[in-house]
Amino acid sequence: MNTESTAYAADLEAIEQVVATVEHSQQHKDPDEFLALFHPDAVWTTAAGKVLIGLDAISEFTRRVLPAADWDGKVNYEVVHVFFIRPDVAAVKVRQLYLTSGDESEGAPLYVMSKQGDGRWLLTACQNTGVVAG
Repeated sequence: MNTESTAYAADLEAIEQVVATVEHSQQHKDPDEFLALFHPDAVWTTAAGKVLIGLDAISEFTRRVLPAADWDGKVNYEVVHVFFIRPDVAAVKVRQLYLTSGDESEGAPLYVMSKQGDGRWLLTACQNTGVVAG
């Protein structure tokens, strides 16, 4: 495997790990774990269309909403597509399932992630979109 292929594979694995950490933070309703994944200047749009600009706004919302969420920890996040816009910027399409007693809701978030100088991938511009059945 050449250096470029190795770097691509490592970046893809790191991106998948960020999504796995999003899933873990949601399962455990852990705002600190979730917020550690964001770029300080990130933009987050919730499934309900609320636009949060910057880590302070994302943090205030997350700390209020996540611990009080009504699902019982059964969530699943799956990376379905990664498009590298540049070597240090990726658009990541995710399938998100929230399972509650006798009910399931699906989301189709898009995470634009950026690679930092230290090699970490962070959530930078994200749109969380609910999927309507039918």
